[in-house]
Amino acid sequence: MSIILGDYNNLEIVKRVDFGVYLDGGADGEILLPARYVPEGHEVGDVVKVFIYLDNEERLVATTETPLAKVGDFAYLKVAWTNKYGAFLDWGLMKDLFVPFHEQTGRMEVGTWHLVYVTVDKVSRRLFASERLDRYTSKGNPPYGTGDEVDITVWRRTDLGWKVIVDNCYQGLVYGNEIFRPISAGDKMRAIVKAVRPDGKIDITLQRTGKANDDDASDKLLAMLEDNGGHLAVCDKTPPEEIYAMLGMSKKTFKRAAGKLYKERRITITDDGLTLTKQGKND
Repeated sequence: MSIILGDYNNLEIVKRVDFGVYLDGGADGEILLPARYVPEGHEVGDVVKVFIYLDNEERLVATTETPLAKVGDFAYLKVAWTNKYGAFLDWGLMKDLFVPFHEQTGRMEVGTWHLVYVTVDKVSRRLFASERLDRYTSKGNPPYGTGDEVDITVWRRTDLGWKVIVDNCYQGLVYGNEIFRPISAGDKMRAIVKAVRPDGKIDITLQRTGKANDDDASDKLLAMLEDNGGHLAVCDKTPPEEIYAMLGMSKKTFKRAAGKLYKERRITITDDGLTLTKQGKND
């Protein structure tokens, strides 16, 4: 059995001591699980799920706490402190996560947040984080097709829009002219694959497009009108941010949905907003 450092392991309790229990780490020997982390009622012979990392003396140690990230994850973390060797990020465990200076894209300062990749040095077996994400995104061919749903983590702004990490693996881009609500580094959300480019990069959109989306949006708008007494104080002059906050859709989608309902004579449109017609209410 081999321990997976910086990840979860299911290990057997082999010894109880005053300050905790020791777990069977196989070739890595016995690993301490301090008393404050031992689940109530667990005894020698029981198997416990623990996260394995290194203590301040670089020894393997176990915890039942849940870190904010594990090895292989991209995570948005806050700088807790710095020293002459680098920065240390709060990742939810007693010992902070180290970022050497050479793994920083700019000098990290206490209190700032950064998107990093959590990894382990194969030679020293020390856990660390890197802000140089290009090294750690997959260079393989993404297994997606147009319209596939994915999970994204917002990375950083570029001249074209926002770079994102797709499914904790690939690089993607959301074009600036297609962003209809505020987003910022570290945000996580569901998104849609718009296209996969020949270089393996992925064009991402935050919302489905096409007739199906328009139909869904018009149905949603109609339902909201009915729930609000037949009137919504939103129109073509309403700022995109207010439209998204009120309706959960982009201004472009709102305009198409409202136009569809207007052509069907279900609503009237004025500077005061949208109002259901008798036909709209009867439907």
